[in-house]
Amino acid sequence: MQVCEVHSGDGPIILGQPHGGTHVPDAIAARLNDTGRGLADTDWHITRLYDGLLPDVTVVKSNIHRYVIDANRDPAGASLYPGQNTTTLVPLTDFDGRPIWNEGQNPSQEEIEARRQAYHAPYHDALAQELARVQARHGVAILFDCHSIRSNIPFLFDGELPVFNTGTNNGETCAAVIEQAVHGVAETSREPTVLNGRFKGGWTTRNYGHPDLGMHAIQMEIAQRAYMHETPPWDWSAGRAATIRPYLQNMLDALSKLALSGVLTSKKGKS
Repeated sequence: MQVCEVHSGDGPIILGQPHGGTHVPDAIAARLNDTGRGLADTDWHITRLYDGLLPDVTVVKSNIHRYVIDANRDPAGASLYPGQNTTTLVPLTDFDGRPIWNEGQNPSQEEIEARRQAYHAPYHDALAQELARVQARHGVAILFDCHSIRSNIPFLFDGELPVFNTGTNNGETCAAVIEQAVHGVAETSREPTVLNGRFKGGWTTRNYGHPDLGMHAIQMEIAQRAYMHETPPWDWSAGRAATIRPYLQNMLDALSKLALSGVLTSKKGKS
């Protein structure tokens, strides 16, 4: 099993997909309890959701499940959302706060470091390499980090999550025109949408988003009700997906046009 897969395109956009993988090595799977083995916190069907929306796009996706190690967490273990419930670099609970490991089987610090080297680092090495390649070709690179999550998770947030949750760490990880373009398309959908709400962008977005250096990053967290069924077996809904995919396509088209227009290398584009 490959840790991650890369499809290298010629365009200026990179799709990051850290949470769509479902592979758990056998030795690790044996230590998960019934809750953990359910893999409920997967970004189900995320690759399928974005497939074919933009020609020449680059895709970097992890095949490893987030319960093995979370590729969108700070490798040093720092919390992305201090004071709020969240999961750690190697999660000990699911999104509902329930333990996922058999009693006495929580990973040690030594094991977490081994998993970081084996699974977290290769994904980010591949992502960084593709970002550098794209920027060398176009003078700019835009990382669109693709995520999805169940609509109702009281442990993490109150009420029902909006369908489109755009995150730029309060405008720090990309040019203002990128944030405006993506959020603007979301608003045309007439679906509930929010900018920098509960999900402001994970470690990936914050780590790679350096707009003054021509490297832009934005996270899209989609409520899973928009394209699938939110209960096991987590089936894809062709009808729902057909409704939501055009808006994702419009977002990616808008970003590609911005990147190719040269506006992102101007002072105005960096504001």
